[in-house]
Amino acid sequence: MTEQKPVAMVTGAAQGIGRRTAEILAARGYRVALNDLRALYETIQSVESLGSEALIQIGNIADESVVEEFVRRVYDKWGRADVLVNNAGISFISPAESTSAADYRRVLDVNLVAPFLLAKAFGTKMLAKRRGCIINVASVAGLLGVADRAAYNTSKHGLIGLTRTLAAEWGGRGVRVNAVCPGWVKTQMDDADQARGIYTDADITGRIPMGRFATPDDIASAIAFLADEKQSGFINGHCLTVDGGWTVDGSRESLRLRHRSDRSESLRAVGTSAPNPTFKLTSHIQ
Repeated sequence: MTEQKPVAMVTGAAQGIGRRTAEILAARGYRVALNDLRALYETIQSVESLGSEALIQIGNIADESVVEEFVRRVYDKWGRADVLVNNAGISFISPAESTSAADYRRVLDVNLVAPFLLAKAFGTKMLAKRRGCIINVASVAGLLGVADRAAYNTSKHGLIGLTRTLAAEWGGRGVRVNAVCPGWVKTQMDDADQARGIYTDADITGRIPMGRFATPDDIASAIAFLADEKQSGFINGHCLTVDGGWTVDGSRESLRLRHRSDRSESLRAVGTSAPNPTFKLTSHIQ
């Protein structure tokens, strides 16, 4: 039965979303192949404590030779690959006019070229078996414009485009390709950005209807759902947004904050009634 356990590859697995994804998949019976640029000691200890086998590949996955070695080692050890989670990514915050071509290319290499190389390498193997699942970790920055993130936004928009294209090409041959689009997540990447004084917790939580950051567990659970063929076997080419409502709420800030609490209870507490609705006639074009 050991040979029948599925195998999942997770990039960027040393911390944050990647580490939590590896842990959840390990708990669900997957053997895990883990990649990062840094040591993976804590992740390895965690997944092995859950009874999972693990394989480590240290290296830059934007390098095609590293990807080829990763594929070879996975198949030499286990002879199969069932789920690929393209999670590794870097943040880069800078006004567009101050972003160098070198920095722009570096972000695209890690966030967009590497997922393509991995999807191509592992996907080719999956297609031969007519079975597999690829999950790309994109972002709400792949759905919306976010100022001072030209390189990052472009890479995540491109990753969503890659997801949809591969889903169209490979879905009929047994390989599903989907994306998860996290909102702001409390990770070491967020800590590093905040340490530079770029934004505060309140900047984020004040904008999210649910009033909090996502946790790595929130995102990893969504990834595990898309990986599970029984739960999501007919989902292909989808971008699952996990953002606490960030992308759907166009309310002004005071209105958003008002609706976080039970408005009727608040009104009763002060002995007032809800204001009458107001209507304004407007044209469709203003």
